[in-house]
Amino acid sequence: MAVNTQAVGKTYEPVVYAVGREKIREYARAVGETNPVHLDVQAARDAGYTDVVAPPMFAVVYGAPAVGPPIFDPEIELNFAMMVHGGQEFEWGPLVLAGDEITTTASVKDISERDGRGYYVFESISANQRGEQVCRGTWTNIVRGV
Repeated sequence: MAVNTQAVGKTYEPVVYAVGREKIREYARAVGETNPVHLDVQAARDAGYTDVVAPPMFAVVYGAPAVGPPIFDPEIELNFAMMVHGGQEFEWGPLVLAGDEITTTASVKDISERDGRGYYVFESISANQRGEQVCRGTWTNIVRGV
């Protein structure tokens, strides 16, 4: 069975995520982050920020909800039961702070087949309420046995 490449270039509805102070703190604690700008409002303000700063990989929290619809899109025909995580790459822009509203749009960047495996690459573009691109994510999933 060959992979279906017709969805390459397809873009999905944007997903909006309101970044909360407590979510940033919870995430920072969960990943062992100790820098006070991620945990303490006063420390963040003393460092020149308006509120606590999201650690860089918090991008998964606001970006992943936008990548879900392409993964489960029937047009793509991705066999989720045979899927494994292939990798992620991120390019960051301005820092994300508590109080930001991040809008993420996902698209199908590439679908290909090699050595009996399907490679499904999705891209997410996340921008804050000022229109600044805070993160570009590349999400690669591999499907065995195509």
